[in-house]
Amino acid sequence: MSGTKKRLSALLIPLLALSFVVPTGTAPAEPAPAETFAAAHGQLKVCGVKLCDDERQVVQLRGMSTHGLQWYRQCVNDASLDALAHDWGASVMRISMYVQEGGYETDPAGYTNLVSSIIDKVTARGMYAIVDWHMLDPGDPYYNLSRAKTFFSEIARRHGHQTNLLYEIANEPSGVSWSRIKGYAEELIPVIRAIDPETPILVGTRAWSSLGVSDGANESEVVDNPVSASNIMYTFHFYAASHGDEYLNALSRAADRVPMFITEFGTQEYTGDGPNDFAMAQRYLDLAAQKQISWTNWNFSDDFRSGAVFIEGTCPSGPFAGTSRLKPAGQWVRDRIA
Repeated sequence: MSGTKKRLSALLIPLLALSFVVPTGTAPAEPAPAETFAAAHGQLKVCGVKLCDDERQVVQLRGMSTHGLQWYRQCVNDASLDALAHDWGASVMRISMYVQEGGYETDPAGYTNLVSSIIDKVTARGMYAIVDWHMLDPGDPYYNLSRAKTFFSEIARRHGHQTNLLYEIANEPSGVSWSRIKGYAEELIPVIRAIDPETPILVGTRAWSSLGVSDGANESEVVDNPVSASNIMYTFHFYAASHGDEYLNALSRAADRVPMFITEFGTQEYTGDGPNDFAMAQRYLDLAAQKQISWTNWNFSDDFRSGAVFIEGTCPSGPFAGTSRLKPAGQWVRDRIA
């Protein structure tokens, strides 16, 4: 079923309801709520080097990434998601499920259910959801290939009919060649496509999703040897206080040749901590606006590091709306999402 058809079927019941005439003397109904971003744009698809909606109009998603769910699931609750969607105005949330470090591999069924429940909460608030396979150490994605096949098959089985998903299949590959990352993607993508043929898939790039720059390479290895699959994008991560013009210029060049998505960035050092470099971060977001590159910021938690948007102790009770519980980085990114 096409994305448009899926979207139309989802809207059929409310449209039929609107077709009835209100009897004379009956008080008018309350105005319908404004259409959410995900409802307005429907099934996303890669068109050329851009991300497009179901009318083939280019879209730029802007939002937040969770921290590791094994540590900070308490920050992803009804109140915080209400604030992200309605107060911040975010159009996307990245759901970061670590595979190691006490994550998925310790309880595959439990973490699959947790991610599934968060997808439902994000969907209910009209946002897109990026399902992030947060492999980090070891950096070779093949180490977790069997687990990835199991996980994404189940998520696709449960949610592949939805129009508000993206799958990020390798967070930050490191210590391996681009050809090995490419091979991993070309082995995993057909498994997902057999269940869900429409959801865009995001492929991590070499050297911690830096397009190889952190290993002394550049975007040419991806541009000249792309993954053999359709409806995919490549990911780029930056931390503004650590990643200067060499990284920015590589992203700029790559975005003219292949579809790019900034699935993680911070205004601090690559550790997600330290002083903020808002000026450099703004240069990245200006480029993203110019080239319509979507982005999610790291991270939506109350971790002690400067890159966590909330002051320590905010989760799980809040308040999450407004700015009273935001660190400087949180105030900065909230303004840029809104």
